[in-house]
Amino acid sequence: MDRLKLATVWLGGCSGCHMSFLDLDEWLIELHRRADLVYSPLVDTKTYPDHVDVVLVEGALCNTDHLDMIRIIRNRTRILVAFGDCAVTGNVTALRNPLGSAESVLQCAYLDNADLLAQVPSEPGIVPPLLDRVLPVHAVVPVEYYLPGCPPPADRIRALLARLLDGQTPQLTASQIKFG
Repeated sequence: MDRLKLATVWLGGCSGCHMSFLDLDEWLIELHRRADLVYSPLVDTKTYPDHVDVVLVEGALCNTDHLDMIRIIRNRTRILVAFGDCAVTGNVTALRNPLGSAESVLQCAYLDNADLLAQVPSEPGIVPPLLDRVLPVHAVVPVEYYLPGCPPPADRIRALLARLLDGQTPQLTASQIKFG
């Protein structure tokens, strides 16, 4: 059997889902025996590869770079998993949505409430423009599986990945499907 090509991606979120992934502890050794981690903030790979089998996408879509990245990911990946509540619903990252457009949020944060040197950060090519609304992953691209939790506990991540490694459909039930 070919080794599974696994990727993890961190968009607009806190990295808590990746910390929970690391909480797989010894099971990471078993995962390494059966899968290659081909892209992740945990490895030094700059370009998202072609022909990825499974990707865990942490975080919501907050800026134009996230939009570009999620489209690349979707085009190059067989199974996309919305990894954690931010990817599933927008969660904490979407708390800015009721405040209005990106412009009004930036105005409030960087001009109205500034103590010193009030200015909106903008450096073309370095600071990506914010989207007017933070979006969950499924609002932009199709998602095969949802892994809720803030962050999802390690046993929930393992349950999903173990089934995918065995070529089975993940079936999260009872406490495995709760949010928060």
